[in-house]
Amino acid sequence: MTVTLVPSLPTLVTPSRPDPLGVLGVPGEINLDYAASAPCARAASDAVAELLPWYASVHRGAGALSRRCTLAYERARQTVGDFLGARPDDHVIFTRNTTDALNLLARALPAGTTVVTFAGEHHANLLPWPRGSVRLPVPDGPGGAVRSLDAALSELSRDARPGLPVLVAVTGASNVTGERWPIADLARVAHRHGARILVDAAQLAPHAPVDLAVLDVDYLALSGHKLYAPFGAGVLVGRADWLDAAPPYLAGGGATSHVGAATHEVRWATGPARHEAGTPNLLGAVALAAVCEALAGADRDALHAREQALVARLRTGIAALPHVVELRTFGPDTPRVGIVSFVVAGRDSAEVAAHLATAHRIGVRDGLFCAHPLARRLLTEAATRSGRRDLPSTALRASLGLGTTRSDVDALLAALATLS
Repeated sequence: MTVTLVPSLPTLVTPSRPDPLGVLGVPGEINLDYAASAPCARAASDAVAELLPWYASVHRGAGALSRRCTLAYERARQTVGDFLGARPDDHVIFTRNTTDALNLLARALPAGTTVVTFAGEHHANLLPWPRGSVRLPVPDGPGGAVRSLDAALSELSRDARPGLPVLVAVTGASNVTGERWPIADLARVAHRHGARILVDAAQLAPHAPVDLAVLDVDYLALSGHKLYAPFGAGVLVGRADWLDAAPPYLAGGGATSHVGAATHEVRWATGPARHEAGTPNLLGAVALAAVCEALAGADRDALHAREQALVARLRTGIAALPHVVELRTFGPDTPRVGIVSFVVAGRDSAEVAAHLATAHRIGVRDGLFCAHPLARRLLTEAATRSGRRDLPSTALRASLGLGTTRSDVDALLAALATLS
């Protein structure tokens, strides 16, 4: 007897859309959930397919296959570092995703470090930090964020013991609203107070260039699966000293330079290898590097202009629907990436998302987006701003990317109009 475990899948195609990566898609399906996991780019798929016949160990063998894979892995590290503006003495450490990268840095903090975050962060940038960290209220705008951080760091410098390190951890772009944060200004404030700064670039990097040197930030983390690369790879890039002084994130093969007979006879490696124990995710690293290389060669200004036109069309369309209310943290004209969250008055968000999927073949996200404190606050503010008492307790999120078209946006707006 033959048992069918899953239905047959439609053939993936590269839509005839003006993107340099050749984002893959399924005919007839409208994917507006890029912020959760972006679709795979043809650039990543091709790079993996080319390497697969050679697939072998990394840093573990002397054969031709192993040497080729080791070279591909280290070239991927260089490519990703170049894409992100890594400085010569920065480490580029491959991780599973942004959450993994932030947890790695949290484990590497020197004793006594105070971490300063904002309450509007994704859980990945709220939960890993040590007790005693400072969580600032959500500001009313980019300027308010800068002033709030300046005041908090001034107070810390007065109250904390001299010499104890401080790390500011902030998102580059909100995963709830898409609003961009003033990273360069926050970095200047942090450094003026002797603090370091980490940027969660998971939502910013797919939409805009991110350069550590230009922004003058100390650490940066991102996920490949937000950046059109599958296979569960991310990176932590940044200053080497804390990372080299910390215990390895994982203890195991590849993270050591010497292991003796006694349990205490261990010399740990320095550099990225210190925190990359075990067999690394070769295909993930290569896929991520291929996407970075393709984006580096693209006209990012043209891509940005195209995305901004789509975002403006979506937001204008939502504003014209009296039963749909957009969520936002800052003012309506704040720069943003291709993410828009909203609620449909009188309708449960999970039911709306299911309806969009089944009746219109449109995929969006519903819930609180792993940013519960921020999303709940914005839902309350949306009710106050709109004067409506029938808003649901969770939201919907439409997120755009390189494969999104004007007709995709119009299809969502038309479907939401039918829910009035």
